[in-house]
Amino acid sequence: MDDNRLNGRVALVTGSRRGIGRAIALSFASAGANLILCDNVTDDGKLEETASDIKKMGRTVVTIVADVSRKSDIDEMAARATARFGKIDILVNCAGVWIPGQNLIDTPENNWDKVIDTNLKGTYLCSQIIGRIMLKQRKGNVINIASKVGLEGGLGAGAYPISKAGIVMMTRQMAQELAPNGIRVNALAPGIVKTDFTKDIWGTPDAAKQLAHSMPLGRLAEPEDIARAALFLASDDSSYVTGAVLLIDGAQTLPPLEKKQGN
Repeated sequence: MDDNRLNGRVALVTGSRRGIGRAIALSFASAGANLILCDNVTDDGKLEETASDIKKMGRTVVTIVADVSRKSDIDEMAARATARFGKIDILVNCAGVWIPGQNLIDTPENNWDKVIDTNLKGTYLCSQIIGRIMLKQRKGNVINIASKVGLEGGLGAGAYPISKAGIVMMTRQMAQELAPNGIRVNALAPGIVKTDFTKDIWGTPDAAKQLAHSMPLGRLAEPEDIARAALFLASDDSSYVTGAVLLIDGAQTLPPLEKKQGN
């Protein structure tokens, strides 16, 4: 992905210390972008590790600790980012949480609040605050991370599908509102991706094998699969794409082809 498609651009990626967020940040850096990395966890050293890997590519990188559900944190993040770079060309809303093992009827209020506040409200706050910067620039690019379950639901996922469905509609709404100002807004809707985030699902060899076998492509998605799609949306290759929700699930949601009996 080292092709300089994003040369000179500044990208802010939330939830970028690991998994999909880290892969997206690295792919953007390899394509020429400078990065603002945001996460609310720093004690495991992974945020700084991601920053170090980006610096090795010769890019400028800033790390910011922020809770995306807190407006004050996002205001400070935006101020620091613009003070350092003077602009923000790309925003990737990747920060998210899920609390597995519960149906909605059994989901406690505090679990609902945590998921909705981080995933949906966090995406809203970041898009609103960074979007105002992009409005002044009269250009910008927002990429939201939705989910396959935001399009069709998922058993035992609690409030998570609701939060991701909200992100889908937010993407479409903001795309219409911001298009006249040269700002594009799109979303990616991954299926199961092999990250720590979903390790409860695929983390044993038997589970991973069974899931891979259920995919028409015969494998689970890697974070880099999502990052390549994000790079497309972030670049001028997708300059006429806005309001789109790109499903990345290896054809898992497609109905299986019927086997026809021979004559």
